[in-house]
Amino acid sequence: MDKQNNSKLETAIFAGGCFWCTEAVFQRLDGVVEVVSGYTGGTIKNPAYREICTGRTGHAEGVKITFDPSKISYAELLEVFFATHDPTTLNRQGNDIGTQYRSEIFYTNPEQKQLAEDFIKLLGKENIFNSPIVTAVSSEKPFYLAEEAHHNYYNDNREQPYCQIIIDPKIKKLNNYFSKKLKHGTV
Repeated sequence: MDKQNNSKLETAIFAGGCFWCTEAVFQRLDGVVEVVSGYTGGTIKNPAYREICTGRTGHAEGVKITFDPSKISYAELLEVFFATHDPTTLNRQGNDIGTQYRSEIFYTNPEQKQLAEDFIKLLGKENIFNSPIVTAVSSEKPFYLAEEAHHNYYNDNREQPYCQIIIDPKIKKLNNYFSKKLKHGTV
């Protein structure tokens, strides 16, 4: 991370199903400095993956995104977030089922809250999706880093069937619809 620009950087926290998918998408955006996978929105401190998988801790798999708002805005991050997961399925993304896979935005300031709520209203008004959006908008909660094996998962494991079947199509969609927002040299 560029330590010289830290004061200008902002944070966004999104839960959009499996954090491997969400991490892979946001890592590719120009202006995104860092993306880390973790757990947020739950009731216990320092949860482990095996606990999260039970769905009983209340945590969602999420990503904490550090970004430079002079290069990419929070509104642009929201646009990518809603375009690369299904915000209309409650506690589910594809075959991943459970509260840990819910769609939720954890805002870090009142402006982010307003932007997220306004964007959801706009998507609904424009009938962008065939079903109502179920994405929750909540205040930031403690964010616990996932175990090291979960970080940079897609980039390190592209040969895995999950990556090829589930994540590759999201990356293709990102490349097709947001090519001007991508870092140079990312695929």
